Amino acid sequence: MQDTKQTHQQPRRGFLQGLVATAAGATLAAPALAKPAAAAPAVFLDAAKWSPRNRDLVAALIAKHGNTSKTYSAKRKPYAVFDWDNTSIMNDCEEALLMYQINHLAFKLSPQEFSATIRQNVPAGNFTADYKNAAGKILDLESVCTDLDSDYAYLHANYKGMAGSRSLEEIVETAQFQDFRAKLYFLYEAVNDTHGVNVGYPWVIYFFANMTVAEVSALAEASNDANLGMSLTKTKYTSPSSLPGVAGVITTAHFHGIRLCTEVATLMNTFRQNGFDVYVSTASLEDVVAVFATNPKYGYHVQRENVLGLRLEQNGDVYKNAYRKDWPLNWGPGKTVVIKRELVAKKGYGPVFVAGDSDGDYDMLRDFKETEIGLVVNRLKKGKIGELSKAAADAAKEANPRFLLQGRQESTGNWLPVETTLKYGKTAPALLG
Repeated sequence: MQDTKQTHQQPRRGFLQGLVATAAGATLAAPALAKPAAAAPAVFLDAAKWSPRNRDLVAALIAKHGNTSKTYSAKRKPYAVFDWDNTSIMNDCEEALLMYQINHLAFKLSPQEFSATIRQNVPAGNFTADYKNAAGKILDLESVCTDLDSDYAYLHANYKGMAGSRSLEEIVETAQFQDFRAKLYFLYEAVNDTHGVNVGYPWVIYFFANMTVAEVSALAEASNDANLGMSLTKTKYTSPSSLPGVAGVITTAHFHGIRLCTEVATLMNTFRQNGFDVYVSTASLEDVVAVFATNPKYGYHVQRENVLGLRLEQNGDVYKNAYRKDWPLNWGPGKTVVIKRELVAKKGYGPVFVAGDSDGDYDMLRDFKETEIGLVVNRLKKGKIGELSKAAADAAKEANPRFLLQGRQESTGNWLPVETTLKYGKTAPALLG
């Protein structure tokens, strides 16, 4: 894909170039800030947001292993590992970025490259039975991709950020754009639910091909900021009946909006003040999450080298549409592999604390003998993470439980001072899914 030549000339700076320039200008214009006075080690966890039992147990863990303990050694610092999406924030920044990328047509792919990318490593044939069109027909990869080929060719030829002359405001009103948005997000969901994350998670980051690291970072920051300003809303997208194409009319949905999880940001800071190292392990593109986790304006203050996630091959600073050779898929068992390879191999021991929310975190939550607390952000999930949630619920009266369950309210993104969660659109909280 990287060798495909672009045959058109762009008459003006595109959306991505504008983002990079804006981000660079903002960086240069930032005033110098005085260093704050060093804070004394303390355990500050918001009693209004934490389950009291969870708060007490985490505080006890910090007191036991932190730098006020007589057994503390700076040469053997304890460490904590946090998942990112739906653990450290509310919602998924990679999915939010995909929708933002679609809405701003922020692609650097020729029509031929786009056509190859949407099919890349995805098995041919029907999707699962849930992925039907309005007529009730189960859809297959090729029918959806054929429609997307046509849509993208039109958008590429007409949008001024690609090879055309029409503004984004004009383009988004076209049937081709509305079909493109609905069917590309539908395809993302269908690929993951049909073929699993081993196919779907690398697939979605291939859309960054031909972009530089700086361009993707600027795009991620713009998406973060836009989504932080949005309401938390599940929105349905239906492709236009005037343009059924081969696949027909389809409907998909996206959960818009992101929220900072200040409870996690405060916990990370508390860990650091008490002599712990803090790491993030994510199944999103590492560079995308690094923007969120390291930029001071978001409040997490994680060191860049402490963010571990998915990686792409690069030609210099330009991404290729290929997953990084010899780098594990950082999801599920892969998270444990990466922690062992990047952290345990260097330190000689595992994390004392791990936080996660989904099946992708199940392995790292339970695989290390040194982990004393595995905190599960309660999303009322079934599956493997549901097993850990049940283990936490069953151990509710134990003095030293291995797993803790922390509730939240999905309509606000806030944690709740209980183990139960109030799902988006529901009126009654629940303990288990």
